[in-house]
Amino acid sequence: MATLNPLISGAELEGRLGKESLRVADCRFYLAEPARGRKEYVANHIPGSRYFSLDDDLTGVVGAGRHPLPSATAFGDFIGRSGIGPAHNVVVYDDAGGGIAARMWWMLRSLGHDRVRVLDGGWETWTAESRPTTRQVPQWPATAFDGGADWTGVITAEQIEAARSDVLLIDAREPERYRGDVEPIDPVAGHIPGAVSVPYVGNVGPQGRFLPLEDLKSRFAVTAESDRKLVGYCGSGVTACNNLLALAAIGRPDALLYPGSWSDWCTSGRPVATAP
Repeated sequence: MATLNPLISGAELEGRLGKESLRVADCRFYLAEPARGRKEYVANHIPGSRYFSLDDDLTGVVGAGRHPLPSATAFGDFIGRSGIGPAHNVVVYDDAGGGIAARMWWMLRSLGHDRVRVLDGGWETWTAESRPTTRQVPQWPATAFDGGADWTGVITAEQIEAARSDVLLIDAREPERYRGDVEPIDPVAGHIPGAVSVPYVGNVGPQGRFLPLEDLKSRFAVTAESDRKLVGYCGSGVTACNNLLALAAIGRPDALLYPGSWSDWCTSGRPVATAP
């Protein structure tokens, strides 16, 4: 069976609007202004979409890191109550190059829902192309979503340490944070020893769309040269999902997520590396 392209174009999505099998999720979010994304959704959004907040809907209360995953069972129950079931095709979008939307994409896939894609170019490209928008909020009837009791495709700090020679860590943060030049959020600067730097922001071009596949392959060339298990991390397990999305697009959907990421690692007394 062919692997579903994790990205969808605006033209393809517009052609599917109104189908009963479609669910569109608006994940616009701003770390410095947590309420702003919902306000912007209320003001205007893609027809048929509903809003999902990173803080309120895609993050748990307790766990490793600044944005811990909720329990798999709780999230599955929430998704079902929200109106997303196993038969639905889900499209997720944001206005951050997929930096937030990829989190929901990954969460659904981790629970076995493969029929989920990220809108290439997101909200900015959608509006730039003069595609339809609305203020109307759709009603999705509650349904059952059984994603199982546990997240799949995850790895913990303890498991990373136990298998250091068998994993290739990919750091999605800005180069200056990876090097340890600055650290605006977490208490310690630097990166996990042995990790390579592939900043997620480089996955998209100036128009907000993901780079052509050959260019993405070049960005992740180090992964093609390694037979180790790929592990993505960032500051708190959110934007690392954008790298996992890019890897899935080039044929590596098997990469794992370290959900706690740097915010978990650097506060646990584990070794830290700095410089390139």
